[in-house]
Amino acid sequence: MMKRIVNFIMSVGVIAMIFGSVGAIAFPQPAYASNNCDGGFLGFPTWYRGITEGSDCDIKIPSGEDALSNFIWAIVLNVIAIGLTASGYVALGFILYGGLLFIIGQGEPEKMANARRTIINAVIGLVIALASVALVNFVAKNIG
Repeated sequence: MMKRIVNFIMSVGVIAMIFGSVGAIAFPQPAYASNNCDGGFLGFPTWYRGITEGSDCDIKIPSGEDALSNFIWAIVLNVIAIGLTASGYVALGFILYGGLLFIIGQGEPEKMANARRTIINAVIGLVIALASVALVNFVAKNIG
């Protein structure tokens, strides 16, 4: 009976972590938004975020060596942010997989330990991915 209560509590905790993580990944606050063209899909930034001008969303390539360098770095950082957001979704998928392993483990110690290890590793990966996205957004904000 005690194992069932512990399993239930762990399952509720895993579900709470999943919904919290989905909210953090799917609806992050943009680092900078110059106009309506900088939106993304499911938390993925657009590759041209921060380099468009006007209401028609034209990409303006700046002249000058420093301005062109910042332009290129803005694109590179946007692509990195896209990859880090994708890695966050992969980590979230592993949390779901670990939760599924935890549920179908049926109290067997080896399966439960494997499920906990999967969830813990996925949460560590998710924290690293979220911290990396925050760092890239900070750098992108200071470049623009």
